[in-house]
Amino acid sequence: MNRDEIEGKAREVKGKIKQAAGDLTDNSRLHDEGQADELAGKAQGTVGTAKRKVGEAVEKIGKTIKK
Repeated sequence: MNRDEIEGKAREVKGKIKQAAGDLTDNSRLHDEGQADELAGKAQGTVGTAKRKVGEAVEKIGKTIKK
């Protein structure tokens, strides 16, 4: 896992907690903020995964070229 994947997952969890807190306190603004955080976290995690896979592919190509 890379930094974006880890931070994205943390942001997702933070968003879910905000949503739950918003539901418990009947605060729709907090709930909506939580949804936004969760979606942003998922996007950041997806970017991180893509970066990692590209890096792995480049590394694999490099190893193949060296042979």
